[in-house]
Amino acid sequence: MDTESPPPPGPSLSDQDAPLPTSPDQLLARLGALGIHATTHSHPPLHTVEESKALRGALPGGHCKNLFLKDKKDQHWLVVTLEDARVDLNRLDKAIGSARLSFASAERLWRFLGIRPGSVSPFALVNDTERKVRVVLQQAMMEHDLLNYHPLLNDRTTTIRRDDLLRFIQACGHEPAIVEFGRTGQ
Repeated sequence: MDTESPPPPGPSLSDQDAPLPTSPDQLLARLGALGIHATTHSHPPLHTVEESKALRGALPGGHCKNLFLKDKKDQHWLVVTLEDARVDLNRLDKAIGSARLSFASAERLWRFLGIRPGSVSPFALVNDTERKVRVVLQQAMMEHDLLNYHPLLNDRTTTIRRDDLLRFIQACGHEPAIVEFGRTGQ
């Protein structure tokens, strides 16, 4: 009996050379089409909050981190907080109404948000056209008028007004939950 072995797996969509579904320039054009003013600053690629702190200088506004999570029911979550927020996943699940949370894989990040690790931001919701990701914004972060995020690549930072961020997220078809968590002492 002649059996064929399956072909070797092709390149993963998360390969570094795969083009992004939406480029930073396309994202900024979309913001402009929505009447949203944003300022973008280029810099070397940043991978950690510490690198960001060292390079940003006096860039105004709240500086943020983004967690792409999944729960035991396979629901995906984008949790956006101030960079210094302490996020306890064992407590966060109760605050947002999820089942046990863990970090989602790079493959899931690519599949659902079309970005690579190190570039997670609420701007990636532009790629979640099927609305598979639930969005959670930290209340303390939303107390800042200006907020800073990577515009789909981690070699630049875009500053946007809080109300414009909400407008953008809603234009992507998402209704974010604004939740109190991660303040000092919580």
